[in-house]
Amino acid sequence: MPVFGPSARALFARNYPETPHTLPHNLTEHSLLTLDALAELGAALPESSTEYNRGDLPIGVDGKPGGTGLSIQDTIRKIATSNSWAVLKNIEQVPAYRDLLMSLLAEIQAEIETKTGAMLRPQGFVFISSPNAVTPYHFDPEHNILLQLKGSKVMTQFPAGNARFAPDTVHESYHSGGARELEWRDDFAAEGTELAIKAGEALFVPVMAPHFVRNGPDSSISLSITWRSDWSFEEADARGLNRILRNRGLAPASTSRWPGSNKAKAYTFRALRKLRLTGQAR
Repeated sequence: MPVFGPSARALFARNYPETPHTLPHNLTEHSLLTLDALAELGAALPESSTEYNRGDLPIGVDGKPGGTGLSIQDTIRKIATSNSWAVLKNIEQVPAYRDLLMSLLAEIQAEIETKTGAMLRPQGFVFISSPNAVTPYHFDPEHNILLQLKGSKVMTQFPAGNARFAPDTVHESYHSGGARELEWRDDFAAEGTELAIKAGEALFVPVMAPHFVRNGPDSSISLSITWRSDWSFEEADARGLNRILRNRGLAPASTSRWPGSNKAKAYTFRALRKLRLTGQAR
């Protein structure tokens, strides 16, 4: 049985790549995604691929939040009581998890590539959260489907590309090596869209859409399958050129959202990068 059935694929195709939406999936039970299996995965991954913090966080944080003193294995195995939030990054580094990730993405590859070009840089992330844990306000550079496996959560999303929620200068800083955490303002709250998911449901998150997440009353396991595209890399490189222009005292126009094109700026930035005139960029 496919994880994404025909109706889920049709729903995804209608909404990708700019419209947040929920869709059903069939991955609620998998031997690689139990707490014990994930604790072993946490031990197998390099330290740089694990992050685990306190779960009782505000929506907005200044810098990286603090830890709990537990190991990644104990954080995961005791997630029901550890008051924590943990993420296992780039699970595709382990062959069995790479096979799982690629099988999931293969189911929707045609719908992806029809609109945004080649499916590039596939990556997988697992989130394990204690009851009521908060993932603070941030954005991510990937196209993302978050599959809820255990428990429930509510993600509050804000419009991607709207400078009110993430200024252009913050995008430009991120693509030159800055943090993905964003400055939260309480007056944003009324303008967000709350999207609730439970086990058996998934949520699509557009590229660079600001969001925060509140876990439900039970501990949670979620699998995030992500990819980049020709369009997403062009948008990122166009941000890189805008940073250069802004640093020279100019006021560049913001990048376009899909289906708008950022090719001219992206290709200019790539030419400058070959000449080593850009600084580091994602």
